[in-house]
Amino acid sequence: MKIRTLGRHFRTGGQNVIRNGWMTFASTSAIAISLFVLGVFLLLAMNVDHLAKQIERQVEILVYLDLNIPSYERVQVQEAINKMSGVKKVTYISKDEGLEILSQKFGEDGDKLLESFKGENNPLNESLTVEVKDPTTVGKIATKIEKLNEGRTVPPIFKVNYGQGTVEKLFQVTKLMRNIGFVIAVGLLIAGFFLIANTIKITILARRKEIEIMKLVGATNGFIRWPFFVEGLILGLVGSFIPSLLLLIGYNQLLKNSSEEISLLIGRLLPINPYLFQIIGILMMIGVFVGIWGSTISIRKHLRV
Repeated sequence: MKIRTLGRHFRTGGQNVIRNGWMTFASTSAIAISLFVLGVFLLLAMNVDHLAKQIERQVEILVYLDLNIPSYERVQVQEAINKMSGVKKVTYISKDEGLEILSQKFGEDGDKLLESFKGENNPLNESLTVEVKDPTTVGKIATKIEKLNEGRTVPPIFKVNYGQGTVEKLFQVTKLMRNIGFVIAVGLLIAGFFLIANTIKITILARRKEIEIMKLVGATNGFIRWPFFVEGLILGLVGSFIPSLLLLIGYNQLLKNSSEEISLLIGRLLPINPYLFQIIGILMMIGVFVGIWGSTISIRKHLRV
């Protein structure tokens, strides 16, 4: 195709967008609303998944050692846990450190309340904090750690705690949230496709006589189709640019005005770069694709005159 002919198609397509004002408004509105709803949900779903990962990363195993365990045996237990498959890090917490952590949980009055338990009166066990690579394996690793007591006259491990029962329910909830989010996103995407395509179809249907006249005077299918192809491209770009801009402004304001309050309640939200830009890229591609696809499919049957 010659550059001049291609330029003519783009000019005609642009003129059609301006000339058919109300139909253009209807099409771009359908695209913008559908993609805005999809964009909001994708942003919400990504933040929910991010929150779930934050919660899962906080899952750890607390290994309370026997009160009378000698230091060399504590080191042996720590090294044995550290060598286990799936273990990321093992941190030793002494009695004094454990008391300090407990004091911080009581707040400002913690030091006064626990003053009498300092030094030799400290009743706490030494402990090990075990971080795992995959949070879903925490139960299996805890069972392996408990087995270190087997075959020993004096078990070095007093108790292994990882929130058994609660952690499993947590993983079930986060998995359910991800699955529901995926299903809703796919549903919104499909609904948006049909809504946008049908709106564009109605736009072209209103101009079927124009297409029939062009066909009767000898215009080729390509000559008729290309301006509509360009029109669909423009509608898709404009219709996806509007929700992308609204999402960028709205999410930026949300991060500025309430980032501290939200982080305290549910954890930190995802930053704009790169996550929101990824969503904007997806919306732009969907808008352009559906705009072109809707125009191409809708005009096909009107070319059979």
